[in-house]
Amino acid sequence: MSTAFCENTAQTALELKHPLVQHHLARLRDQTTQPEEFRQLIQRLGVLLAYEATKDLGTEPVEVQTPLTTTTCHTLAQRIGLVPILRAGLGLVDPILNLIPCAEVWHLGLYRDEATATPVEYYSKLPMSHPVDVALVLDPMLATGGSAVAALQALQRWGVKQVKLLSVIASREGVETVQREFPDTQIYVCVIDPELNSRKYIIPGLGDAGDRIFNTGC
Repeated sequence: MSTAFCENTAQTALELKHPLVQHHLARLRDQTTQPEEFRQLIQRLGVLLAYEATKDLGTEPVEVQTPLTTTTCHTLAQRIGLVPILRAGLGLVDPILNLIPCAEVWHLGLYRDEATATPVEYYSKLPMSHPVDVALVLDPMLATGGSAVAALQALQRWGVKQVKLLSVIASREGVETVQREFPDTQIYVCVIDPELNSRKYIIPGLGDAGDRIFNTGC
């Protein structure tokens, strides 16, 4: 019987081991899956990732009047920020924002220099003060880990104390890179693939997530 998640590589990396995750991943990886279905699959997996990643969020009690009586309930007590790494990270925003409507969304633009495989920042909406309590960094693919590290450095400069990284597919190298640079960052992934190819694409992976989400592949 599969468990909801299992520890992988270190305590801060959690690889989901749920039958629904495995089912949706099969279609997500398939090269014949069309963009409309691909986007739906990314969103479904985003919900499952967010469910696991938000289990330790702080809450506070509130009194609620039901149609019959009053009762004590609990609501979120922390400011939560979603930080999608453009552009592929946008595919994970809507499903998680539906779960956490009060979350703030702060965009961070990074692209990979194909010659050096290093991240280049071209856009940032992160302010210089009043950091959120918890930031969820959203990027469907964690390949070399370079973009994730750059995003985590930006959040560190902002002063965010608790950061979680949510990716659909990660490479082992990418996970290890993030853990080495930011060991306190919790990593949630649907699956960890074994390697990168010579172009630094995850193998077996699913290709370019941004191209498949936005239908811009050649």
